[in-house]
Formats: sequence, structure tokens, C-alpha cells
Amino acid sequence: MKNFIEELKWRGLLHDIIPGTEDLFLSGSQTAYVGFDPTADSLHIGSLIPIIIMVHLQKFGHKPIALVGGATGMVGDPTGKSDERKLLDTNILNKNVEGIRNQLSRLIDFDTSKPNAALLLNNYDWFKNISFIDFIRDTGKHITVNYMMAKDSVKKRLESENGMSFTEFCYQLMQGYDFFRLYHDQNCKAQFGGSDQWGNIVTGVELIRRKSSQEAFAFTSPLLKKSDGTKFGKSEGGNIWLDAEKTSPYSFYQFWLNTADDDAENFLRIFTFLSKEKIQELSRQHKGNEHKRILQTKLAEEVTRFVHGQEGLDFARKASQILFSNDTAGMLKSLSEKQLLQAMDGVPKANLTREEILGKDIISVLNTCKIFSSKGEAKKMVQNGGVFINKEKVTDADRTFMDADFLNNKYILVQKGKKNYYLIISEN
Repeated sequence: MKNFIEELKWRGLLHDIIPGTEDLFLSGSQTAYVGFDPTADSLHIGSLIPIIIMVHLQKFGHKPIALVGGATGMVGDPTGKSDERKLLDTNILNKNVEGIRNQLSRLIDFDTSKPNAALLLNNYDWFKNISFIDFIRDTGKHITVNYMMAKDSVKKRLESENGMSFTEFCYQLMQGYDFFRLYHDQNCKAQFGGSDQWGNIVTGVELIRRKSSQEAFAFTSPLLKKSDGTKFGKSEGGNIWLDAEKTSPYSFYQFWLNTADDDAENFLRIFTFLSKEKIQELSRQHKGNEHKRILQTKLAEEVTRFVHGQEGLDFARKASQILFSNDTAGMLKSLSEKQLLQAMDGVPKANLTREEILGKDIISVLNTCKIFSSKGEAKKMVQNGGVFINKEKVTDADRTFMDADFLNNKYILVQKGKKNYYLIISEN
């Protein structure tokens, strides 16, 4: 059996591990699970690490279980939080669970014809049939309050100004029961997650030991930070989602393309399935040619293809070429309305009526949209060749807008200088 744990080590995906876990995975095909908190109807790139570990599990012949917390999501994990989470109602939770289910089914192999096909479960399916009295009698009695209060996530909240509700206090016991249930129902002997989940994870290991006198195992991956010390996974616009409707494939691709040189090789190990030799070769090519962004380009290609497929990657490349190259007017006009709006994700937009555009000279329209502070500035920029309409250079300040200027009969793309874009949206 190939060494799954060794693979995680060289990729930088291993943080904590219970003794004996590596031997477990070397002894034959094993089942391991990770939980996903349904706080939104899409996962974001912070969830990519557990997803990628699931893929590695399958590559090494093991069976991954993705557990969506339909029940624990009603409680809210207090780990790393200074305030209690807002409790979500059942309809929102169900919508979020379904969204996560659909995303995972595209990224993990759930083909039931394979012996190690992934399994997707919802812990609401067993918690809905357990009464409060049954839970505290059959499960709660095995874990002491002293044990639960010793966890860092609990201690920090108890020492905070807001304290911790009994609801949140029960979270680690519920997560521990998940492991117990999967251990007995699915022969799942290992759990994994982020290093901030270590306290909750070992509660499950302890519950299995105390309640069943059986041995369970676990490991965690490190919480990722960028080389500058900032948290990984955020952009100026907020979360980078795995849902193309929330974060377009173009914006997703650009996020990875903008990775700092100091992070690029590390991210290639963590977020792609490239071999050690291939990554080392790319690093050699990159050194001394940093301006070519060889590592970043490969990273962006691999992760975008994994999340959005080849079609999503092709679109991201096409959108990038349109925005960062000239002479792409024909390519721009070939985009559908949905593709155009995805490519223009984050670009400033101005709304004008069609009457305010048709037949009007370019200087007046650009001034009305506040793209330029004055007509004089706009005229000077046009005459100097610094303005493009739909990727075509405009040098005639008297040029007027026509029906043919509207992309998808509604939009006009204005480029000011080399990098500043604006999308004019006509309102009929």
C-alpha cells in the first residue's frame, strides 16, 4: 500500500496526527471522513484543502466520506469565533446543504461501481431521530464537563466578554457523536480536518474509546497563511467561492494568477496534484524568469480546471486575453451575456438609458458616466489614443455611438489607458 500520510507530509498538508494513523492507512483500504459546515450554499477556497485531501485518499485506494452538518449547522461551531453564530432556519440550511452536495459531487468521485467511491452524508439524518434525553443519557455521560472545558476553543470563549451558550458548548459532543456513528455504521476509523478542529476531532476519538472500547484515528492539516502573514482565502471583494455564479471562473483564475512568488511553489504542492518532480522543474524554470509568472500560471490553470472544468479554464483564459490584450474585439463580441458579465466581474459599471447613448458623441457619454472628470480630459485622452471602445482604439473625438456598438444589444466596454475598464449598461 502506498503511503498516503507521506504524500500529505511533503505537500505540507499534515499538522497533527494521532499515533498509529499512518500504520492504519498502510494496513489496507480505510474509510476516513471530513465535515463541511453548511453556513452558505457554496463552499469557498478555504474548503479546497479538505476536498483535495479527499481526492488524495481516493488516489491511494481509500474511501472518503463528506459529512455535511445539517444538524450541527443548526448549533454553530464556536471554534475560532468570539461571538455566537446566528442560527440558520431549516429552509436556509436545506438550501445550503444541497448547494454543497452539488459542488462536492463535481469534485470527488462518487461512482458507486468503484470499491472506494466517496460517500456524501448529512448528520441530520441520524440526529433527527434522537431525543435530547436519549442523547445526554447514551452519549453525554461518556464525556466529562472537565474534558470539554479543557479544549482551547471552549476556554477562549468562556474567558471572553460574551461567554458561551449551552447550545455551542454541545457542539463538540455532537461532532464527537458523528465520528462514533460513522465508526459503527461505515467502519470509518479516521477523521480529518483543519488544525483548528483538533479539539472537536479528538472528542470523537475519545467517545469511541470510552463508549465502545475501540481505537480511532485522526489527523489535521495546517491553517494556511500567506508568506506575508495574512490569512489565505480572502480577496478585497471577500470570499473566493467555488460557485461560478458567486465568483466567476475568470476572477477565480485571476486570484491564483496573482499569487506572490514566495507562495507560488507552496501552493502548487498544496492545491494541485502535480508530482514533486514536476513542481521542482517548474520552480527551476521560474527562477530568474519571475516576470513570466510560470509558477502562478500553472497554479491558476490546475486549480481552475479542477474546480470549474476545462470549459471554465478556457473561458478564464479567454476573458484574461480580452482584458489584458488589444486586438481582441472579435473575441469580445463572441461572448454571451453571461460570459461577458462574468468576465467583467468587479469592473465599475454605469447605467444610462439608450437615448443617452445612441447618436451621442463619445466625449459626452464618457463624461456623463463619470469615467472622466471633465470633457477636456476625455478629449485629450481620446486624441492621444488612450481610449478603447469594445477593445477598438478610438481617436476621433466626434465619434458617435451606434446600434452596432452594443455588445449583446445592451453593453459597451470602455477601456481607459492600459488597465482601467468600465462597463456601460444601457437601460431600455
